[in-house]
Amino acid sequence: MITLDDIRAGGKAQLARALARIEAAPDAPDVVALLTQAYEAPVARVVGMTGPPGVGKSTLMNALIGGWRGQGRRVGCIAVDPSSRRSGGALLGDRTRLATDPEDQDIFVRSMAARDRLGGLAALTVSSMVLMRALFDVVLIETVGVGQSETDVVGVADTVLFCVQPGSGDSLQFMKAGIAEIPHVVVVTKADMGPAANRARADVKGALSLADHRDGWDIPVLLVSSLRKEGVDELLQVIDRHHDWMNQAGRLQAARHAQAESWLEEAVRERFGREGVRRAGDLRLAPDESPFGRLAAVTERLSA
Repeated sequence: MITLDDIRAGGKAQLARALARIEAAPDAPDVVALLTQAYEAPVARVVGMTGPPGVGKSTLMNALIGGWRGQGRRVGCIAVDPSSRRSGGALLGDRTRLATDPEDQDIFVRSMAARDRLGGLAALTVSSMVLMRALFDVVLIETVGVGQSETDVVGVADTVLFCVQPGSGDSLQFMKAGIAEIPHVVVVTKADMGPAANRARADVKGALSLADHRDGWDIPVLLVSSLRKEGVDELLQVIDRHHDWMNQAGRLQAARHAQAESWLEEAVRERFGREGVRRAGDLRLAPDESPFGRLAAVTERLSA
C-alpha cells in the first residue's frame, strides 16, 4: 500500500503513480486508506481559480506559482482542461502554457479532463486535491471555465479567485445569479489595458454591492497584470489574509467539513441516483470523519 511517506520519499514520480492508481481504482482498499490518511493530515491552503475562457487564468497561474515558489512554498496544481472528443482525455492546453521547471520537485502539475461534468471540475478533482493538500503548502486548482453552471470550485477550495477580463462583458456575466456568490477575491486581469480595466473593476464592485457578503469578509477587487508582474504581490497578500480570516472562529474547518459532506452526497448520487441517496440515509459526517471511508461503506451496503 502506498502511504504519504512513500510519496514524499518518491517525489513527483511516486505522486503521479498514486494519482493514476486513484483514477484506475477509486474504491480499492489501498486507495481509500491513502485518501483517508491524507484527509486527516491537511497541510496546504487550497486556492481555486475560475473565470471565462481566455481571461488569462493560465498566465495568472504562472505568476502565482512563481510568487509562491519565491516564498519557498511547495505548490501543487490541478488544471482542469477541456476534453478531447475522440479520447475523452484532457487536451492539456493549460498544462502546456505553464512555464514551470520540470526539475523542481516542489512544483507538481496535474491535468484532468472535465469530460461531461458541467460544474467546471473533473470527477477526480476532490480526491486529487485531498492527496495533494497533505503534501504541499499550496494547492492551486484552475477550472475549465465559468458560465452559469461552472461553480463547483466553491466545493473544493478554501479561497476562490474569480477572473474578469476588461472590455469583454465579463462584468455583466459576473452579475448573473450564482456567479457573484462564488469568489472570495475578484481579479481584473490584463490591468495594463488602463481605462477598460478600471471600468471593469468599477462594474464588479457595483455588482458586489448587491450581493450578500460572506460573514463579514469584504471581497477585494484587484487589478493585476500578470505579464508585467503588477498587482501579483498584492494578490498573494490578499490570499494569505483570507486564509488567516478563514482560520479564525473555526471557519476553515467548518467549510472543509461541509465540502466533504457535499462531495459524499454527490458521489453517492452519481453512483446510485437519487434513490441511492435516499437509501443511504444520513450522510452527515462526524467531525474529522473521512468521506472516503464512509463512501466505501455506503457503496458496499447499497451494492449488496
